[in-house]
Amino acid sequence: MKNWLFIFIISVFGLNAYAQVDQKASRDFIERVIPGRSASFLVEAINRDNGKDAFELNSRDGKIVLRGNNGLSAAAALNYYLKNYCFCDIGWNGTNLKLPVSLPIVLSKIHKSTPYQYRYYLNYCTFNYSMAWWDWERWQKEIDWMALNGINMPLAITGEEAVWQDVYKSMGFTDKELAAFFSGPAYFSWFWMGNIDAWGGPLPQHWMDSHKALQKKILERERSFGMKPVLSSFTGHVPPSFKDRFPKAKVKKTNWDAGFPDVFILDPDDEMFETIGKKYIEAQTKEFGTDHLYSADTFNENVPPTNDSTYLDGMSKKVFRSMTVADPKGVWVMQGWMFHYNNKFWQPQQIRALLNAIPNDQMIILDLYSDAHPVWNRTDAYYGKPWIWNMLQNFGGNISLFGRMRHVAADPAIALHDPESKNMVGIGLAPEGIEQNPALFELMLENVWRDTPIDADAWVNNYAKRRYGKASRLMSEAWNILLNTVYSGGLSEGGPESIIVARPTLKKTIDRVNTKLEYDPLKLLKAWRLFMQASDSLKLSDGFEYDLVDITRQVLANYASPLQQKIAAAYREKDQPGFKKYCGEFLQLMDDIDALLNMWQDFLLGKWINEARANGVTDEEKNLYEFNARDLITLWGDKESGLREYSNRQWAGLIKGYYKPRWELYFSQLDKAMTSNTPFDDKAFDKQVKDWEWQWVNKHGNAYPDLIKGNAIEQAKLLFAKYNSIIQQSY
Repeated sequence: MKNWLFIFIISVFGLNAYAQVDQKASRDFIERVIPGRSASFLVEAINRDNGKDAFELNSRDGKIVLRGNNGLSAAAALNYYLKNYCFCDIGWNGTNLKLPVSLPIVLSKIHKSTPYQYRYYLNYCTFNYSMAWWDWERWQKEIDWMALNGINMPLAITGEEAVWQDVYKSMGFTDKELAAFFSGPAYFSWFWMGNIDAWGGPLPQHWMDSHKALQKKILERERSFGMKPVLSSFTGHVPPSFKDRFPKAKVKKTNWDAGFPDVFILDPDDEMFETIGKKYIEAQTKEFGTDHLYSADTFNENVPPTNDSTYLDGMSKKVFRSMTVADPKGVWVMQGWMFHYNNKFWQPQQIRALLNAIPNDQMIILDLYSDAHPVWNRTDAYYGKPWIWNMLQNFGGNISLFGRMRHVAADPAIALHDPESKNMVGIGLAPEGIEQNPALFELMLENVWRDTPIDADAWVNNYAKRRYGKASRLMSEAWNILLNTVYSGGLSEGGPESIIVARPTLKKTIDRVNTKLEYDPLKLLKAWRLFMQASDSLKLSDGFEYDLVDITRQVLANYASPLQQKIAAAYREKDQPGFKKYCGEFLQLMDDIDALLNMWQDFLLGKWINEARANGVTDEEKNLYEFNARDLITLWGDKESGLREYSNRQWAGLIKGYYKPRWELYFSQLDKAMTSNTPFDDKAFDKQVKDWEWQWVNKHGNAYPDLIKGNAIEQAKLLFAKYNSIIQQSY
């Protein structure tokens, strides 16, 4: 008898229809996840639970039976089995898949259903801060991870620029005009959201063609699991030449206020708005199909021209009309970020006017920052609109250890059962960057198949066992400390960053880099000690090795602040010997961190740059992409950019090749001032360092390794022996 993987295809309202895919489809997925073990599993279909996704798990005839109402649910059944019966863990930063030869049987049937219609994933920014250079192989891994974790509503905006090229060319725009419109690949998120034009370009045609093809693969695979991707729509952003080609059009300038030139927005009142919106949806549907979900954020980090309710109501209706004139079933998926970011403007009257203009069954609101700054609880749950509770957590792709674990463990279920939450239809992840803090994301996704709060203390203990492949008293104690230090974060936008990534200064606190710790660094030092004590017994675990490197990095990065203040004190006191001593220690600290990070692949600048260059087919393209890669994580613009360091990374190569030379330059200038007994010339240094930064950003021909070298655990032991007692005495 054949065993079938049933793929459940649902409409936007969840109507049932079944299709079947033969055994090869299920075997291919399982083979990708656990190579060589697919023959041990059977995949079968079950019905939904009260209209919601469900899965079952049991054993039959020596095999593990995975049942789901679609491919996604069956994948979640596999994940549940691997985590709870085999004590395995599948994540971004180290995976434990040490399966026993004989797989454990499931003694009694497990049945799980989700209380959430939607499980959303991604943020516009994720597509650049983390995913800018991904190829199909990397996307395939991510989609499998999404399926394992029950995500069914991914944002899918790869290849959007190719559709816009078709639309604007059909309106008569030339390649030259569009070259002044499309940004470089590292800046698409802000181009798509209408914040910037052209920066990092001109965009090569090969990029548009290759990423249109990539998007088709992404969507085909996501839909094969039963996911419903969210595509894009028109929000008014038009090429700079639009005002010249259509002089009667109502085009207004707007500025993101981040040091970039104005962009041009077509007023929704203009009759062309609906025409262009219709053209775009039709062209996109022709290329990519549709699941009737469309993202549109008309005022992302920009303020509307008036707070008049009549205007906002009319504007909202016209944006919606531009979608539905092409797709009457269209559902507007709106980020609620602007209601937090520009909360002074978006008062209840304005939010109500914007939202109430749209039928409730054709709009979904993403409460983007529910884990720290929810908006649903001050807007009467978005005045009845369906909405989704999201964890944002990460800003700029920064990699500091950070999160609000107890809130993530409890708040989604609490909100779900709160009568005031009204039409809460889902939960999701909306980080600006991924591939860091894997425990936090895994904890959040535990909420998918339950409607009660998670015991965070018990969860981290079980997580450590799965991640490292065995139970460890030392790791139980260490993770309890992590839960109550780095993962008990406050309401800041992301975790604290190290002073080493800041443009050099003697100040303790600065605008661009937040160095304030919200926990006792000596407690993190104790966790580091526990990791070191467990290193010999857990050294074969990839997850343990990553975590050890990450904690070592965080401890040393934190220590840079008191060391920098010793430098500042010595300078103020004109203690030149002390100044030179502490400067030397500071620079050596950066070398030590860099050397450690060179031993784990997730911390390599060279990998980021080489992945960027791999997207090009000519030297000119490769060099352009390398500029994009270097600029995004450093200046984020030109040498006067107000966003510098926003996307800073503590990566090997970036520390030694970018941050350290800046500090060396600064220390040498301070030393000269001390020697000559003259005031330090801040303006001269500012110009000098900006020129140096811009030169670095414009270099090409990657000089940084993209392969690890050395033994990370042994290196961490050396650093512990060197720094433990020194740091103990520094706080």
